[in-house]
Amino acid sequence: MNDRASRAHARDWHVPAGERVLVADLDGTLLGGDQESRLRLRRALERHPDITVVFATGRSLSSVRTLLRQDPLLPAPRWIVADVGASVIDATDMSHIDALERPLRLGWPGHEHVRETLRGFPQLAYQKVAQEGRCSFYLAPEGLTGALTSAVENMGCSWSYSEDRYFDVLPPYAGKGPAVRQLVHTHQWPLSSLLVAGDSLNDLSLFHLRSHGVIVGNAEAALTERAPDDPLIHRSHLDGGAAILSALQRLNWVKPPAPVVIGYHRAPARWSEGRWEQPSSPNGILPTLTSILGCQNKDREPHAVWVAAVTAEGHDTWPASFPDRLPMALLPVSPSRWTGYFHRACKETLWPALMSQPHLIHHNPAHWADYEQVNAAFAHHISAHTAHGGTVWLHDYNLWLVPGLLKCSRPDLTVGLFHHTPFPPPDVFRALPVADQLHASLTQLDWAGFHTAAFADHFQQLLHDRTTVPRTGVHPLGIDQAAVAALARSRAPHATTEDGLLVLSVERLDYAKAPVHKIRALATLLDRQPELRGRLRFRLVCPPPEPGIRAYETTRIELEEAITTLNARWSAGEWQPVEYIPRSLPFTEVMDHYLAADVFWVTSLADGMNLTVQEYLTAQAASGRAGILVLSRHTGVAQQFGNAALLTDPHHPQDLVDTLHTALTMPPSHRMANTAHLIRLLDAATPTDWARAVIAAIADQAGQPPSPPTRTTVQQ
Repeated sequence: MNDRASRAHARDWHVPAGERVLVADLDGTLLGGDQESRLRLRRALERHPDITVVFATGRSLSSVRTLLRQDPLLPAPRWIVADVGASVIDATDMSHIDALERPLRLGWPGHEHVRETLRGFPQLAYQKVAQEGRCSFYLAPEGLTGALTSAVENMGCSWSYSEDRYFDVLPPYAGKGPAVRQLVHTHQWPLSSLLVAGDSLNDLSLFHLRSHGVIVGNAEAALTERAPDDPLIHRSHLDGGAAILSALQRLNWVKPPAPVVIGYHRAPARWSEGRWEQPSSPNGILPTLTSILGCQNKDREPHAVWVAAVTAEGHDTWPASFPDRLPMALLPVSPSRWTGYFHRACKETLWPALMSQPHLIHHNPAHWADYEQVNAAFAHHISAHTAHGGTVWLHDYNLWLVPGLLKCSRPDLTVGLFHHTPFPPPDVFRALPVADQLHASLTQLDWAGFHTAAFADHFQQLLHDRTTVPRTGVHPLGIDQAAVAALARSRAPHATTEDGLLVLSVERLDYAKAPVHKIRALATLLDRQPELRGRLRFRLVCPPPEPGIRAYETTRIELEEAITTLNARWSAGEWQPVEYIPRSLPFTEVMDHYLAADVFWVTSLADGMNLTVQEYLTAQAASGRAGILVLSRHTGVAQQFGNAALLTDPHHPQDLVDTLHTALTMPPSHRMANTAHLIRLLDAATPTDWARAVIAAIADQAGQPPSPPTRTTVQQ
């Protein structure tokens, strides 16, 4: 999908057509004015896909199509009124709308008949252009005689004369105004939601619609004189695109581009069954970004916009405003393209490399094409929403191609990308079939952020062959400790006390979380320590990925088989060693599990920060409980704790068994002391402060020369 197609697609999907409608002539109007003004208008319209664009032109459809291919500054139309109002076209497939054209062309004798009838008027010079529902000539002003106009009217036709040059013979009911009125009636657009713009006399009928209007500054004098003296019609001193943009701003239909734009592949809420569903947890990147954008009414926050993808079936629509009126710029992606982009390219090609599992990389060129298309659409959408010299904050591997695309079209922007996942060692990254393409894009960043110095170092090593590289920063993401602690204290009096020992894991289904490793370790432990049978229970809260992701299907099958085998072997009465909860839970329910657990068990083969660890520790400390953490040394949060944590290595099965046994046999007083110590090692900054620090770190790179390749620069 090229840029223009993606813009038309977005305009057609984002909100129901017709909320606000711009009807504009082309030559002298949308094509008028300087290049910079036209670019600002195009970007403003792309920022506001609720504004439906209608071309109203004297050109033929073939001429308009050529313009759309050749002129990158033209906005994407939803409808085209062509041939001075004799043709009405659906721009999504460039098909004529017969039901609307039929009454406009009623009584039309055909352009050949018109040419033959007017052959006796030598002042007419036939225009050698495509002629549909009209017959067009060049005519000098002195040639516009009563005899000529009478001859036209005697054929039962109407005529239009503009710019002292163009003489159009039309069907008696045709014209730009009548054609637009047909669209208004068909789509039930209120006239108050309509803005018309023009520059010549053949636009005059548009200004009789009793809608908002703007006559551009470079309009022919006759239009300015003959247009109605109506307060709804603004006679601008600005030319072309600048006049239209000014009118849109006067109507408060458009807002200026933002100095800060956040690009994340997901929106902070999901539209389902007619309502927005928000994450239940107060922690994670979605709530963090929601928090900082929700603070923008306060003076301390710069105006920022969040660009996110949304998917829906073609007939679905969603409201323009998000919960809490977050400033969102939604980028519609069809379900089929989302499958290729996210379910396949992201999860089957890139994810295995991020998790240092290169043997699991599966690359399909067709799915990679979807990844490229979505990244290109993101780059274009972000560009439209970002002010000159603005700051762009991208997130994660899902948008790895955006930096290169953005820097090519918008070198004025300062672009940073934060990685919430591990960044793999260079040799693993280079195992990707698309490594060179990704490498070229990542070098265009001004700044790259990571949760740990180790991940940042991998990034620096990957780019060591470059003369200059992006600057890097290490900013570990924390949780809203106050909110988690308050919830823990409110739930603690009602928390269920488990009989025996409860080991808990809360993680999404993913081979990188090593869930099967846990079950095997538990089986070994029960074999080795028979006194734990009937006393030890492992509760695994493991919600599945979104429908359509198949990368974890093998893991799911192996996990369920291992659980079934273990439970069948050791279950006795009401006790069974593994309680498997394969669904998402409300955060209050997750909190109850945190409070009940004696051990929180994290065995990731590779991981980002792992915020559930921080939630568990905070809940235990706030409620005065004596739970303890068993933590994979391959998580980001393990870098903060160092040897203060009870670390385990899932790559060594016996270490999993031994470390879990150590935790289960540790005296409660030692557990409580260890948890209290780990809490003190956590970053106390709130997620909102973390986000502010990252934005500031990116913005600080504006105008700075790129960094020479060095070891990691740590910013905390």
